[in-house]
Amino acid sequence: MNGDGSEQEEDRCQEPDVIATGNILESFTESQEIRGLINSLKGVYGNLGTREVTIEKFIVIMDKYQEQPHLLDSHLEWMMHLLLDVVRDNRSPSPLVHLAFKFLYIITKVRGYKIFLRLFPHEVADLQPVLDMFADQNPKDYETWETRYMLLLWLSMTCLIPFDLARLDGNILSEEGRTRMPIMDRILKVAKSYLVVSDKSRDAAAVLVSRFITRPDVKQKRMADFLDWALSTLSKSSFQTMEGTIVMDGMLQALAQLFKHGKRDDCLPYASTVLECLDNCKLSESNQTLLRKLGVKLVQRLGLTFLKPKVAKWRYQRGCRSLAANLQFSAQVPVAQNLVAAAVTAAADEEEYDIPGEVENVIEQLLIGLKDKDTIVRWSAAKGIGRITGRLPKELADDVVGSLLDCFSFQETDNSWHGGCLALAELGRRGLLLPSRIADVVPVILKALTYDEKRGACSVGSNVRDAACYVCWAFARAYDPLELKPFVNQISSALVIAAVFDRDINCRRAASAAFQENVGRQGTFPHGIDILTASDYFAVGNRVNCFLNISVYIASFPEYTQSMIDHLVNMKINHWDGVIRELSTKALHNLTPQVPEYMTNVVLPRLLPLSVGTDLHTRHGAILACAEITHALYKLAAENNRCQYTQDYVTKIILNIFSTIPDGWQWLINDSLRSLPLVSSTARQQIKEAAVSALAALCNEYYINEQREANPVLQGNDSYQYISELQNTEEMIRCGFSLALGALPRFLLKGKLQQVLEGLKKVICISHKDVSFAESRRDGLKATAKVCQTVGVKRDGPQDEFVCKDNVIQIYMMLLNGMSDYTTDSRGDVGAWVREAAMTSLMEVTLLLVQNEPELLDIMCCVAQQSAEKIDRFRAHAGSVFLALLNFDNPPIPYIPHREELERIFPRSEAVTLNWNAPSQAFPRITQLLGLPTYQYYVLLGLTVSVGGLTETTVRYSAQSLFDYMKKIQNNLDAMNNFCETLLRVFEDNLLNDRVSVPLLKMLDQMLANGCFDIFTTEENHPFSLKLLTLCKEEIKKSKDIQKLRSSIAVFCGMIQFQGDMREKVLFQLLLLLCHPFPVIRKTTASQVYEMLITYSDIVDPDILDVVMTVLSDTNWDAELPVVREKRNYLCDLMKVPKPQLVSKVECGVFAVEFS
Repeated sequence: MNGDGSEQEEDRCQEPDVIATGNILESFTESQEIRGLINSLKGVYGNLGTREVTIEKFIVIMDKYQEQPHLLDSHLEWMMHLLLDVVRDNRSPSPLVHLAFKFLYIITKVRGYKIFLRLFPHEVADLQPVLDMFADQNPKDYETWETRYMLLLWLSMTCLIPFDLARLDGNILSEEGRTRMPIMDRILKVAKSYLVVSDKSRDAAAVLVSRFITRPDVKQKRMADFLDWALSTLSKSSFQTMEGTIVMDGMLQALAQLFKHGKRDDCLPYASTVLECLDNCKLSESNQTLLRKLGVKLVQRLGLTFLKPKVAKWRYQRGCRSLAANLQFSAQVPVAQNLVAAAVTAAADEEEYDIPGEVENVIEQLLIGLKDKDTIVRWSAAKGIGRITGRLPKELADDVVGSLLDCFSFQETDNSWHGGCLALAELGRRGLLLPSRIADVVPVILKALTYDEKRGACSVGSNVRDAACYVCWAFARAYDPLELKPFVNQISSALVIAAVFDRDINCRRAASAAFQENVGRQGTFPHGIDILTASDYFAVGNRVNCFLNISVYIASFPEYTQSMIDHLVNMKINHWDGVIRELSTKALHNLTPQVPEYMTNVVLPRLLPLSVGTDLHTRHGAILACAEITHALYKLAAENNRCQYTQDYVTKIILNIFSTIPDGWQWLINDSLRSLPLVSSTARQQIKEAAVSALAALCNEYYINEQREANPVLQGNDSYQYISELQNTEEMIRCGFSLALGALPRFLLKGKLQQVLEGLKKVICISHKDVSFAESRRDGLKATAKVCQTVGVKRDGPQDEFVCKDNVIQIYMMLLNGMSDYTTDSRGDVGAWVREAAMTSLMEVTLLLVQNEPELLDIMCCVAQQSAEKIDRFRAHAGSVFLALLNFDNPPIPYIPHREELERIFPRSEAVTLNWNAPSQAFPRITQLLGLPTYQYYVLLGLTVSVGGLTETTVRYSAQSLFDYMKKIQNNLDAMNNFCETLLRVFEDNLLNDRVSVPLLKMLDQMLANGCFDIFTTEENHPFSLKLLTLCKEEIKKSKDIQKLRSSIAVFCGMIQFQGDMREKVLFQLLLLLCHPFPVIRKTTASQVYEMLITYSDIVDPDILDVVMTVLSDTNWDAELPVVREKRNYLCDLMKVPKPQLVSKVECGVFAVEFS
């Protein structure tokens, strides 16, 4: 219960930050490089590689200016002229023209088409060439859409020439006598054709329509026809299909742009028809976000068409907005009063006019759009509400605000709340939310600032809180300080709470920005500058820092203290996120010294009923909060005996809460341990550790009497109950109660040690039914070490009370058994967890014995074996345990075999720098132990798994270290004999144990290939080779393991180098495998025998060598066995090797088996 916020908690509570890199540029520094790239287009367009490199360079340079595109403004004109010169050149081939338009599009993407559009040449002479270029375009060519996009934008500029287009037609009769299409119709045809394409050209076509149709000469002749075509196309299309969606997108864009740029008088006659068609489309039912957004956009444009374009005289105008003046609020009061009076006078003079009935339909659709499931639709609807409300009379505008407030009902979804906040911000920003409505709006915004609705395992509402911060930001800019003065304390407290206690970083930063805007614009927030200094944009990025540090500083200002505490108690201790609950209770701990009386008299009485409530999250948070506040009050009372009354009150609370101890808490701990299988894997470890630590604290506090002895009833109940649970069929229950036994204090283990050890021994031992319970074996080993440390060591003491001479062997056997756990399952080498725990426990018990009774068993060999194994992490752990035992000085561990040699191989000075994780450092050291007889067997056993493993680096360095050692003893016959005897013993002890035998075969193959046994190859029928052959045959007998069989083939081929009868026996075994039931084994054998004959050409008579190799290479060893057997027998005759015989067995049917 520490409220300081440790590093561990910071790691666990840290949230992913929003990291953004921004460019701070002063000018367009790459102008010369861009000029060079554009000028090089004529030389690179024909080569695909150089063209792509040039495009990529251009994109990289231009993308740097995405955030500061205005820096390009002075350079746009010359870049456009250079590229258009390429386009206008009649000699430019089509690929070069497309490349130039691609560069134009890249510039447009960065700067925006609205700025770039104005720079296009738009003289009369440009219109015809641009139109002619469309004849060469293929709308279905998806690699050149940039060309069509830019041409449409260029055409939308050139079509604005201030002449009647009919004048440009001239004689519309062509030379062939056929009538040419007028330019007006050609442009309209181009626009219509590109409104239904699937690429971005559709957007540019909509821009073209908005500019072309609104021309005076075109609107008279073609506007009605175009709208009929557009509405007809729209009504025939369906958003259920992809094609229909594309067509509807184009039509809606064109109509929205048309009603945006067209004059009201021109568009008004068609507005009702368009609105009716739009209603029939029922776009709100579409699952296409873009269609719904365009529908809302078009609806608001229709609404603006129905209403006269005027500025509402009744709107609120703040007037002077000097930041310096805002900080002197009192001086502004007369000015504000004058502004209000002026606004009232203007409202009285407002002109009355009839509002068309369609406006109600428009507003209704926009209100529905505020509740859409997608943000971009809601945002568009909010802007529409703001624009239309600005043209309504005051009374109707107030009705819109009233309808808007209905969005904030708790029956509405988070989408409705978010849309409502966006709309309120728009109204406030435009001065359309009059001060008389602020009293209704502020309570709604305060609720929105803490909006958080749980949905399943998470919650929604962060976007609502973010939008509420935007409303506060907009209000700060819109209203005079006098208008917001009555609500200053509420808004400031709510923003501070959001900036410090919100779960999401974007909401905290939004609240901090809104608070900053209010401090600057309003100048009335209490202690605004001081709070801003502590909770700026960057400071609130760290959630732990906000909860535990910034909150304490802000709570030191009395205006915010109580509201912050109330928010934590009401909203945060019952939060769905456990991390937030924990941080909230720690924040309460830190805030307690500010107002101890309020915590004592108000907060704690409110929390106590919640701690026994039905909601799990609330109960958890309330219990933690009670504990944290109680702890803080206790610390406060303990300081110089201050606040004694607080200590007395806390004592009463403790007595009320803990009236059921020890029975209630003991039941809770036991129930938690029994419920571990029902808990998620992520929380299981925390619950287990918490229950075990609570058990130790509970026992030490309540289960011991004044004589420092245990209550016999409690002692018997706990130990017997826990021991019986060690054989539970649930693995997690075994884990929990094993660790619980390890946590029991000495007075509860007194007289029960042997029973506890016997129970843990059953957990540690592997049986057939619980072979996969690796986690319970791991925790059993940990508990064994803890129990030994708890009871202590006494050489001649009773075995029921101490670690003594009668039970030390049993303890070591339990721990050493864990060192040989190599269980694997779908999770991988789970036995590694057990081995790691065994090594740690061995070290702890050994050090305990050395410090008290230095009579111990030899465990160094087992640890050395683990130090040579393949998994880096566990090899490193074993190495650190090995060196810790070797270098222990308090006192030094006796009876370590070959101590002097070990200290020479592992100097104490290098104990820290030696990286056991790195195979290149570990294996050269550990292989030196092969020269020490006591360690040779164990190190070779561990090394076998590494040399024959799969990890490249481990195999390479372990094998090289082994070969280096073999070179050193190559000429020492005694050392070689000892090593080979150990090697055979490892093989014999692990026969048919695939974990060791398969890597061992791979290691033997490498050793034979590297000439490690050359000293024995000159002697005929050496015992080592005969024994090795026998073990290999036994290992693969009746085996169906492809990997093992392949490895054995390589070993047999390597053993051909031994002299005497061995060669005939090896050849017989290889020829036997040539007729193995598995085709892959037959092919592998033939291939490796072929390579063997090339390497050892003296095996076969030179006269028949070519024939033998031809049979091996040309035979189809995938063929049926009778065919293959005939070829194999032919080889036996050639090489004078006895043919394997067939024998029939009838036990399970008749089938043929070959045997030697």
